[in-house]
Amino acid sequence: MTALTPAGDFRESYRADTTLFPTRNSLAACLLGIALVAASPLVLDRYWLNLLINIGFLGIAALGLNILVGFTGQISIGHAAFFGVGAFASALFVKHGVPVLAAIPLAGFVTTAVGMVFGLPAARLKGLYLAIATLAAQFILEDFFARARWFTGGVAGTITEPPELLGLRFDSNETYLYVVLFWVVVMYVAAANLMRSRDGRALVAVRDHYLSAEMMGINLTKYRTLSFGISSFYAGVGGGLYAHYLLFVSVEAFTILFSIQFLAMVIIGGLGSVSGSLMGTAFMVLLPEVVQWGGDLLAGSPIDRALNLGGGIAYLREMAIGAAIILFLIFEPDGLAHRWQLVKAYWKLYPFSH
Repeated sequence: MTALTPAGDFRESYRADTTLFPTRNSLAACLLGIALVAASPLVLDRYWLNLLINIGFLGIAALGLNILVGFTGQISIGHAAFFGVGAFASALFVKHGVPVLAAIPLAGFVTTAVGMVFGLPAARLKGLYLAIATLAAQFILEDFFARARWFTGGVAGTITEPPELLGLRFDSNETYLYVVLFWVVVMYVAAANLMRSRDGRALVAVRDHYLSAEMMGINLTKYRTLSFGISSFYAGVGGGLYAHYLLFVSVEAFTILFSIQFLAMVIIGGLGSVSGSLMGTAFMVLLPEVVQWGGDLLAGSPIDRALNLGGGIAYLREMAIGAAIILFLIFEPDGLAHRWQLVKAYWKLYPFSH
């Protein structure tokens, strides 16, 4: 008599419920994805490698915002400013002789300190009031960037250096990809482990029902401030990687629009999902390229002449971002990560997919 194979998703212990990789296939898929990205410089050109690098450092910063917004339920409209603090801090460390590979995490700690300064008063706020407080942080830091020439170089910006290790300079897309890949793996594994810890469960409790969490003995001010600090650290590391990739940091880059784009990444990817942060970032990085590609195909066509697109592709790229946010909020409010979970569940439970 043959043994029956269980059809479904069975968890018999708390440890099994909180494991990073619930199945061997999920672990194998993750390792395969890392291996494919590591091998991509052998087959992809500089254009595609540039997109992968952008997805990497923006995905790290977006994950930090998701820890704050998705896991703790604290809104922030100033994430781009903290990303900028990390970029300028890392460049400043390098200017004073600190190796780039050490300057990137140090920039994360500096950004954490800045985030905690704004997080302390914001920890006692929620909803619209918190949104206004973080919006104020965005404009305060933007003004600071423009005036603090010792930190940012003022309106002229600042130049920095690429990473170097054992005589090897990571100054090309082919080599810098490995620096970004290393930090993506480290930061995403750290975030996944954080969510399995006592502190991670406390952050989620603050999000789900702060009154119940407080009655259970969770210090709301502590964990709300902690979430700001963690979010800022991720933004600082992402900003440091950004600075040493472009080798130039401008004060004009970290605007409120950039903060909105970070929010779009976590909304589209899925609030409260570690993997969703990377999915949403990839979507937001690739969407303008797809719109540009479509515009190039339509160039000179009857549709182009009828709509009078001409040089309006840049506007279409910005419109596509706004349209994507609205459509996801209406038709897929739980984001790409939730849709991916449904696809996996369909095949895991097939033919009993209902």
